[in-house]
Amino acid sequence: MRFLLVDAHSVIFGWPELRALHQRHMEAAREQLIQRLTAYQDASGTRVVAVFDGRGKSTQEEKRPGSVQIFYSGKKGGADQVIERLVAKYSQEHDLTVATNDHLVQQTCITFGGFAITVDALLVELEKADAEVSRQIRKLRRR
Repeated sequence: MRFLLVDAHSVIFGWPELRALHQRHMEAAREQLIQRLTAYQDASGTRVVAVFDGRGKSTQEEKRPGSVQIFYSGKKGGADQVIERLVAKYSQEHDLTVATNDHLVQQTCITFGGFAITVDALLVELEKADAEVSRQIRKLRRR
């Protein structure tokens, strides 16, 4: 099974449109990112896990049927630590890719046998998936 682990705040601050939205409304930026990642998950078949910093005393999982898996790191650690633990635990069983601009997290992922991409590379992947879905829809409409 393929998994994409996303350092959500790295993405929000790495994409200008989400960074600008975050400055006005933090939750709206989070929701927009989750929607894009959910669309990618649906189009690609890759399971997506978004990890955010903060919220609560310890790591929490937010359940949303039909959405990506969402974790909040809690106050004691950051998203980086959650991602590193997930990679260490599951990289031998699954095909894991981590999307982050944090070079240390990228290197940790690679060390455990996973793959790492930047948030810019993630945007390219999401845009490719969007284009493929649009192409498939146009193809179906022609029938």
